[in-house]
Amino acid sequence: MQWIIELPDGTIKEYEKPVSPADIAADISSGLLKRTIGAEVNGELWDLNRELPKKAKLRLILDKDPEASVFYRHSFSHILAQAMMRIFGESNVKLAIGPVIEDGFYYDFDLGDIKLSEDILPKIEAEMEKIVKENLPIERFELPKAEALNFMKEKGQIYKVELIEELDDEMISFYKQGEFVDLCKGPHMPSTGRVKYFKLLSVSGAYWRGDEKNKMLQRVYGTAFTKKSKLEEHLKMLEEAKKRDHRKLGPQLGLFSFSYEYAPGMPLFHPKGTTVLNELMSFSREMHLQDGYQEVITPLVMNIDLWKKSGHWDHYRDNMYFTEKEEQEYAVKPMNCPGHILIYKANSVSYKDLPMKFFEFGRVHRYERSGVLHGIFRVRGFLQDDAHIFCTKEQIEDQIKGVIAFVEKIYSPFGFNYRAELSTRPEDFMGEIEIWDIATDALRNALKSTKMEFKVNEGDGAFYGPKIDFHVRDSLGREWQCATIQLDFLMPERFNLTYIGPDNQEYRPVMIHRAIYGSLERFFGILLEHYAGAFPTWLAPIQVKVIPIADRHNGYARKVAEKLRNAGVRVEVDSRTKSTNYKIRDAQMQKVPYMAIVGDKEIDTETVSVRLRSGENFYGIKLNAFIANIIEEIKKRQKRSIFKS
Repeated sequence: MQWIIELPDGTIKEYEKPVSPADIAADISSGLLKRTIGAEVNGELWDLNRELPKKAKLRLILDKDPEASVFYRHSFSHILAQAMMRIFGESNVKLAIGPVIEDGFYYDFDLGDIKLSEDILPKIEAEMEKIVKENLPIERFELPKAEALNFMKEKGQIYKVELIEELDDEMISFYKQGEFVDLCKGPHMPSTGRVKYFKLLSVSGAYWRGDEKNKMLQRVYGTAFTKKSKLEEHLKMLEEAKKRDHRKLGPQLGLFSFSYEYAPGMPLFHPKGTTVLNELMSFSREMHLQDGYQEVITPLVMNIDLWKKSGHWDHYRDNMYFTEKEEQEYAVKPMNCPGHILIYKANSVSYKDLPMKFFEFGRVHRYERSGVLHGIFRVRGFLQDDAHIFCTKEQIEDQIKGVIAFVEKIYSPFGFNYRAELSTRPEDFMGEIEIWDIATDALRNALKSTKMEFKVNEGDGAFYGPKIDFHVRDSLGREWQCATIQLDFLMPERFNLTYIGPDNQEYRPVMIHRAIYGSLERFFGILLEHYAGAFPTWLAPIQVKVIPIADRHNGYARKVAEKLRNAGVRVEVDSRTKSTNYKIRDAQMQKVPYMAIVGDKEIDTETVSVRLRSGENFYGIKLNAFIANIIEEIKKRQKRSIFKS
């Protein structure tokens, strides 16, 4: 009996006895074995010492490969769990799940009455470092399902028992390192000594299986990298991210606040924050009108029969809010599409009217569990720059390409790089598979024709159609999903939408759902962190702070402010009886782009001394020249100051 192993270069290796990836690596060279931490076998990540199937396509994974982080971080989640059991006692620690996540790992624990705080993290880290130094072999073994259940029941691991009961596998896999054993599919490093660079980050609460009806567990987050330099770089990024946290910056800069008692998950935007939102909407509105969209407004509350017809009742009602008056049931809209459909249906539509493009700054409400609310990133009520394009089947590809180009037009002033993902049919879908395939191919072809690189995200489409999502990258390298394009053959059918063709016959239009900012609140939060609160001048709530040096300069300061205000610049005068340096520092703390400082010399020459928030100074600038510079910068929506002395 032979083991036939195919390597990436097409080389075939044959063996007469069972072999593992470690054996193959050693067979090639001893140096290769030292650098190998695991493998990919028939497309599945595989432990280094796990026996290979008799026929396998094998790719060895080295510590420098991207997949190495999965092995590395998964092993650290087990090391964390082992450390917890050593510290608190095996009988006091009930293990839930410990997956790998982007840039790290976490493990959820039921610790009974023991409450964790971040003060305990150094102690846990110290125990984890001991386990690493012990260099314990990490060994995989399997048990029949019945034995696996008994094994975990004897250990009192109730969450593992629940997980095993739901598995269909006849054999259940476990991993062992020293005294510690955990239910796990893998993969893992060969031993605990093969990992080094990690840091525990935080403690939080997490419902078992994400369901608020279940018990609240305690989650410990960590991060790990294969190189020390990468870990240090990531920790610096996290530190910078803390400084930029929109939940702190928003209130500090007077942009927004929350009333968790009266309006949980629904932000209150203050005048300065409202100014930023209005600027975002003005820019978007200008671009939409240039691109042939027509702005509409639809009701916030509509009869539930509409939502039953649209499919939201069957597929989305758990996320909706409802009310009842005069024995009629109504829903607060979670999406704007049914309202736009009603506008389409209000008139007879000819093929000459297509494409018909409606857009709306529509306020929607969606129920989110309290445990997942997160500042203005995850809220229950928000504005969408929502639009729907009604077109013929022949127009689909051109319209999708047009929206892709429109995304670039909207994102370019913010300096964002972005990438695309094509999301395909989910398990909970509406309609026929054949229609889904047609819609998915249309999106794929549009992406290919624009030469835009994209990856496929299987099963993550909306319930009514496939979609393209755009992920923007901020100044810290983090990615955020914002714009989306969704192709929908189904709602036009459910609402019996038609248009009159050139032969005077009725035809069914296709509907394209799209948003560019997505949630304006979320986009606002992303921008706030991207710029660390220092918005470009066109977006800044206060664009110029006029600072008189002494009380006798207040009159000229007000004159400067009036001229700026008349030119359309947002300006404030700081006439407080504080020192000039204090007022400058305060304006810089408030991230005001420009400070116009005025004293005796400026009054005599009708000039201003200009200080940028970056700290640069320009003296003796003619007032009209100063205003012209700012107006040019605002008009062009520049990403950074273009001030010229």
